[in-house]
Amino acid sequence: MYFDIAKKKAELLKQKKDVLILGIESSCDETSIAVVKNGREVLSNVIATQIEIHTRFGGVVPEVASRNHIMAFLNVLDKSLSDANVSLSDIDAIAVTYGAGLIGALMVGVSFAKSLAYALNIPLIKVNHIRGHMCANFICYKNLTPPFIGLIVSGGHTAIVEVKDYVNYDLIGSTLDDAIGESLDKVARVIGLGYPGGPKVDKRAKEGKYSIKFVKDSLSKTFDSSFSGLKTACINYVHNLEQKGKDIPVADICASLEHEAFTPLIEKAVRACKVKGYKTLCVAGGVSANSFLRENLTKKGEENGIKVYFPEMKLCTDNGAMIASMGYFNLMNNVGLTDINLDAVSNIPL
Repeated sequence: MYFDIAKKKAELLKQKKDVLILGIESSCDETSIAVVKNGREVLSNVIATQIEIHTRFGGVVPEVASRNHIMAFLNVLDKSLSDANVSLSDIDAIAVTYGAGLIGALMVGVSFAKSLAYALNIPLIKVNHIRGHMCANFICYKNLTPPFIGLIVSGGHTAIVEVKDYVNYDLIGSTLDDAIGESLDKVARVIGLGYPGGPKVDKRAKEGKYSIKFVKDSLSKTFDSSFSGLKTACINYVHNLEQKGKDIPVADICASLEHEAFTPLIEKAVRACKVKGYKTLCVAGGVSANSFLRENLTKKGEENGIKVYFPEMKLCTDNGAMIASMGYFNLMNNVGLTDINLDAVSNIPL
């Protein structure tokens, strides 16, 4: 009964002038709920971060993350509605991250979203977290439209995609092993920077120079990437110095790590634009906040006549606004409408 009503309401929403989507995100350690109008206008975007909680453990503990999502959701919902100056009765549909991510954390968000959608008797839209990141650019740049090349870089994913329209993506290349963000985090832990590693590596890299040659890109002729070898080479370099009782050049390690991680990826993203015939490149994901990537990819784009877009810093990391935006485009394109039997999935294809 619920799904039949939801389908009818979803069709009617396509004719509505202004559609308000409530986006729910809980794939890792951020509890976020946002209200977004027509996929582009953010009315609220509340994020409850768990960074301080997980810092003491040196990384995200899944069980702890799930428990804190449970405790945070009601307060985050109240704040999001208040900031948007709307009530639940104003919400037209619920969009929720159902994958990819930590299964326990995802289950909390999916359960919360299903309860809301059922209670309000409004459509429930499932959103692919990885694709959701790209929608941060649609929020930041109102006139940006597909098609274009997308570079998705995060703690769990690294991919170059052809964004053909708002809901259809073709994978061009991806990591064959570790994600770029995961590699930065693990090296950061070994050199004593702690969690979260990516931002700390970025900060220390500015104090160092590219003076350490770790590995060469063995996939330079393809659009795929590999970061496990680089990560291992960095860790072995540190361990060798420790065994010899030598000082660890943290700043130079960070600068060299960033150079060897990002430079091939930048070249491949630009090459993908050339091969596919695009002059627009959009970057998304938590690692899109990295200053080396931002500076060097923008420069490389300018040299090749390619306009490069990055989201605002507050929209680089996981947030409900990007999920609400993706939910809107899914709704308008007959994608992702789901029943309340929706399950969370830890791994899903792009």
